[in-house]
This record gives sequence, structure tokens and C-alpha cells, in this order.
Amino acid sequence: MRIFKAPKMTGVDADAVVREARTLIAKQLDQPARRAFLQRSLTLGGLSLLTGCSISDDSHVEAALSKISRFNDKVQGLIFSPTQLAETYPESMITRPFPFNAYYGEDEVREVDEAGYRLEVTGMVADRRSWTLAELRAMPQHDQVTRHICVEGWSAIGKWGGVRFADFLRRIGADTTARYVGFKCADDYYTSIDMPTALHPQTLLTLSYDGQPLPPKYGFPMKLRMPTKLGYKNPKHIKAMFVTNTYSGGYWEDQGYNWFGGS
Repeated sequence: MRIFKAPKMTGVDADAVVREARTLIAKQLDQPARRAFLQRSLTLGGLSLLTGCSISDDSHVEAALSKISRFNDKVQGLIFSPTQLAETYPESMITRPFPFNAYYGEDEVREVDEAGYRLEVTGMVADRRSWTLAELRAMPQHDQVTRHICVEGWSAIGKWGGVRFADFLRRIGADTTARYVGFKCADDYYTSIDMPTALHPQTLLTLSYDGQPLPPKYGFPMKLRMPTKLGYKNPKHIKAMFVTNTYSGGYWEDQGYNWFGGS
């Protein structure tokens, strides 16, 4: 019988690696007992076994953690239900004021000119013309009071209104068998989502907040609101979208965050 020997590691902050691996995996496990078991048992040797990577330096650690992240994406995609709705709340539970959240300070919020705004639509769609805000506001509007969950550990409840993204995708003749929908934003943010989430009935092209036109600090002129995703997956100040089969990553995803980002 061959006995497994833990790989020798040099130049690696072992404690930091284990903490990060525990965090990545534990976020996906809802049952406290399973989470506790994994957190107690996960070691660098276990990380190596889970990923098949030899952990001998920083690049190997990064490869191992990337494999775990990709595994998490696949698992979340498999268990995601296009008909399972996120919880909704009464308006009395709205968080006031709703927190500002971005990768920059509130004094750096982008100002977008409404009169000149056009939503650019490209990729695997039949109608590639650009859309004005007036045209988007003329489509059927829907409101929802849902919880925004931030990857940093806080949450807040807000009231969002806009066009069901599934309705918009059908309106532009999007190929809904495509794998991804990507977004480019006026604040240089970018991200992409899976098509099942794009078609989820609670995914909104948000044009209003709490009954009023969407304020700049919450993403004017348009924010994609997905209560089934963590906050960083909800892009603001959207200026372009595209339907594609090519993976296009995202601002935070390209820095190591999970791509699927389910809440």
C-alpha cells in the first residue's frame, strides 16, 4: 500500500491559504454540520488532494484555489433553479438609507447624461439596435423588495423596479441557448452571468429605486438586479450588454472571486 506523503512547501503562507480555502468552500455549504466538518478537516494536504495540485509555491497555491473556485461555480450552476424565487419582503423592512457600495468612494460616483444615453446591444441577438431610457421605461415594469447580500458579510433590503430581463432578452431576439450575457458599465466595471440567471423571473433591468428614478449612487441609468446573486454580480451604470458563448469574466472575478456568485 502506498502511503500519501504531504508535499513539501516553501515560501507559502500556509495559514492564509487554509483560511482562504475554508472560506471559499464553506460559503457553498448550507448545513452547519457539514461546514464545520470541512473547516476542521481542511489542511494544505487536503487542499492538494481536493484539487490534484502540488502545493510547493505561490503559483501552485493559486492554481489550487482557482480549481476550488471553478468547482464551486460548477456546483452552483448545477443546483441553481430557474424557478426558485428569492425571498421578498414588505416595504416596511426596507433598509433606510440603503448602503452605497462600489469599488470606489461615493464622491466618485459616475454621472451619466440621460438625454444622450443609449444601451448598446450586441452579440447573439436578432435586434442589435441601441435603446433609449424612454424606450425601456415604456416596457412593462415590475417591482420587487429583495435582499442585497454583499460578499463582505453585510446585507440590506431594497425596493427595485424595472424590466424583467427575460422579457428584454426575448424582445431583442436573444439566443437564449447561449451560455453567457456580459455587461460593460460607465464606471469601467464589467461582469458576465449565466443564461439561466439572466432568464430568472426576478432578474431585473432596474430603472427605479423605491418608486423613484434610479439615483446615480445606486447605478443610474440602469442596474442589473439579481437577488439570486451576491452584490458584486449586480452591475451598475450599464451602458452595453452582449450575448455570447465566450466566457468574459468580470472585474472582481478576474481577481479571484467566484464567477457564478450565487447568494
